[in-house]
Parts: sequence; structure tokens; C-alpha cells
Amino acid sequence: MHELGITHEILEIVLRYARRHRVTQVSKVLLEIGELSDLEQEWIQHYFDAISRGSVAEGARIEVKKLPCRFFCRQCGNEFVTTLTNDEPLICYGCGSEAVEMISGSEYTVKSMEAT
Repeated sequence: MHELGITHEILEIVLRYARRHRVTQVSKVLLEIGELSDLEQEWIQHYFDAISRGSVAEGARIEVKKLPCRFFCRQCGNEFVTTLTNDEPLICYGCGSEAVEMISGSEYTVKSMEAT
């Protein structure tokens, strides 16, 4: 259900941009969502449809691009992308160190909009 709150934030961003640029209709919103985020496109679309009624964003289609998890190795400075599993320890592909930190993978961003 946390999609509702986040969808409100997304709509606020879209409407703020629309007012600033005198947009009359938003037809598509592209979101980038980190692989670890549990946001579901179908629920975001469902809530967006409900809360955007009567606005310039009514009827806009939500598209989601999933972003992979990116990590940084504090040992060797390597940046790498991987899929997390519970079966294997997270180690640097360059040096084998476990001194890694996630730099992206749980975020969400309004990347672009199609509007007239």
C-alpha cells in the first residue's frame, strides 16, 4: 500500500512540471525504479489513475524501467552491477573483498514525461 504515498509524490512532481511548462496534457510518465524497490508498476498505475482524475495527468500511462543494483568496493574502488541473492555473499568482482556498499538499486525517479 506504500505505492499510494509514493504515487502522490510522483503526481506532485508531474503536476509541478506541467504548471511550470504550461502543459495541457501528460500522456506518459517514465519512472526509473531500482531493482530492490518493491514498487509494483500495476499498483502505481492503478493509484495514478485514481488520484490524477481531473488533472492534466489524467489518462497518462506509467512506464517503468528497472535499474540494476550497483555497488562500490571500498577496497579496490571497483564499481559493479550484480543481482542480489540470499545464497551467495556479496563480494567485489575485482578483488574478492566483502567491503562493498550499494550506490544504487532502491531508488525511484521520474525520468521523463510525454506531454503536449
